Amino acid sequence: MYLSRVKVDLNALSRTMLFNVMAGEAYSAHQLLWQLFPEHVGERPFLFRQEMDETEHEAIPKGLPLFYVLSSREPVPVEGLLSVDSKPFAPALQPGDRLAFRLRANPTIAKAEKGKRGHRADVLMAAKKPFSREQRKSVECRQAMDDAARAWLTQRAESAGFTLPVEPELGAYRQHVLNKGSGQRVQFSTVDYEGLLEVQDPVVFKHTLANGLGRAKAFGCGLFLLRRP
Repeated sequence: MYLSRVKVDLNALSRTMLFNVMAGEAYSAHQLLWQLFPEHVGERPFLFRQEMDETEHEAIPKGLPLFYVLSSREPVPVEGLLSVDSKPFAPALQPGDRLAFRLRANPTIAKAEKGKRGHRADVLMAAKKPFSREQRKSVECRQAMDDAARAWLTQRAESAGFTLPVEPELGAYRQHVLNKGSGQRVQFSTVDYEGLLEVQDPVVFKHTLANGLGRAKAFGCGLFLLRRP
């Protein structure tokens, strides 16, 4: 695997693509990053996460788009458009290793309705639903949504090869609506997690890293960013 930092030359983008990338529109980012793998045939070979570059540099203003990309093959820079700082990613992990992590995920659960085809439901919206309109700005409602978001990650941790020794912090909860063309609309939500994890099964955890956690991986979800604490 390869872990890469990818920067975009905004001057090379069309007006529409520029606005979409600057706004963090995930489908446009997905299309843009595909250009790093020009000869690839088959399923998408990468996970990604969009951030804002906060690096201090006299010639480059802060706040420009920055992508972290984890891929099964080495990305190829696109001259005049995408620059790539890439390195092999093969972490040496042992049971009991503790790692600081950041994760942007799409927390959903399967919902089955009698006589209807099952569908995916937003975990946080499901937690919010029992509250009346007047109650939805209450501390109790916010806590129920936070608890549901943390429970979603905790419930998946063991089968993903890790545990959570401390409760993770929750960042932005966002709802996204994307237009993929031909009138097709995609709706999904994201939650940012940050905290400490403990590796239980290195083989399983490496598989999780390579494949991502949760759904909406084509839209910037599922990638773990790790560091030794």
